[in-house]
Amino acid sequence: MHKIRFVDLFSGIGGIRLALKQAANSLNIESECVFSSEINSDAQLVYEKNFAQKSLGDIRLIDKLPEHEFLLAGFPCQSFSPAGKKEGFVDTRSILFFEIIRLLDTYKLNLYFYSLTPLNHKSHNYI
Repeated sequence: MHKIRFVDLFSGIGGIRLALKQAANSLNIESECVFSSEINSDAQLVYEKNFAQKSLGDIRLIDKLPEHEFLLAGFPCQSFSPAGKKEGFVDTRSILFFEIIRLLDTYKLNLYFYSLTPLNHKSHNYI
């Protein structure tokens, strides 16, 4: 059986992790979470209960990621979402996107996929 390792950033209670694990299982691929990070202490408790793995705290305090094949990152996107305030990079939550980029540089992946809600293109603060 093939095995993939993944990192789960902005892990919340583990929704993206669960989806990846279920997709991998359906393809007969074993998956292993080698690192996770979530700043919200209540979400950390639920994550640990769900997966028997402690999710570390503030992403800004992480220096380097371990070896992995997939990077999951459900970062705060309210600043870009049509349902949000549409403040772009003026909203301090949105700059956490750059933490993902910084950490990508610590362990070079061959491929990564990034998805975001539709942007408000009338704003000058879009990616």
